[in-house]
Amino acid sequence: MSDNASPGLPSYARLAASGELKVRAAEAHRRLAHCDLCPRNCGANRLEGEMGFCRAGALPRVASWNAHHGEEPPISGRSGSGTIFFSSCTGRCLFCQNYPISQLGNGQTITDDRLAAMMLDLQRMGCHNINLVTPTHYVPQILRAVERAAAKGLRIPLVYNTSGYDRVDTLELLDGVIDIYLPDAKYADDAVARELSGFDGYVEANRAALREMRHQVGSALLLDGQDIATRGMVIRHLVLPDGLSQTREVLAWIARELGTESFVSLMAQYFPAYKASEHPPLDRRISRAEYRDALHALEEYGLDNGWRQHYTPW
Repeated sequence: MSDNASPGLPSYARLAASGELKVRAAEAHRRLAHCDLCPRNCGANRLEGEMGFCRAGALPRVASWNAHHGEEPPISGRSGSGTIFFSSCTGRCLFCQNYPISQLGNGQTITDDRLAAMMLDLQRMGCHNINLVTPTHYVPQILRAVERAAAKGLRIPLVYNTSGYDRVDTLELLDGVIDIYLPDAKYADDAVARELSGFDGYVEANRAALREMRHQVGSALLLDGQDIATRGMVIRHLVLPDGLSQTREVLAWIARELGTESFVSLMAQYFPAYKASEHPPLDRRISRAEYRDALHALEEYGLDNGWRQHYTPW
């Protein structure tokens, strides 16, 4: 586990200064020739213009970047989280609330240098962190950008905001680079994960990824004197209608395997977006009783750390 809690430079800046970050970025970049960054291992030669399942190329594509105030309180704080929303996705969620970005690919193709400049601009805006949203398919470009931004004074924490469909060997390249992991734990059933989100082997991949994230930054969430997160992990779980998210099984696994000290953000915000209206029971909001059952599961498994959304009906 990298020590990113020590005083002085953040560990990603130390890695950049030592040359280690450049080595990791080069290794990740080579993998684009036969892309295996995510668990699909589709093998597309992105350096030659091929696009795999995620439809991402050799350069990063960004849909938006700005101060965001809608994350968990220690992430957004008072000044906002510096979100960078990457286009495309390794999943195909029928209910994706960001589908114009993730599925339709809305955004602008930029250079790694431009990505680094965005990070520095967000820091100058006073954001508490750099929040990399849907980053898995752009890890090589992110590593290059962080190396360049660190050399120019980037110092705020880096957040890896992901579906949780990640490969351990890709995450290992981020050890000491990412300060805060913000992964989803979407499902406990592979058949449902494939049907609703197009993920192959989601459960095994997700659980291995969560273990690796915990190994890197721990289960707890460390806060500074202003109650802003500086290091750790928050696991998000979106409750779906009719038990499709297997909430009880997901929470039981987190408590058993990652520990009851884990921080969980239990979300009630589901609404029928994208193609959900064509796939009952995804065509409705969750009920108050369904969210109450999810809250009871949190209590039953002793997962007291984290956040619970206020249930809002139609």
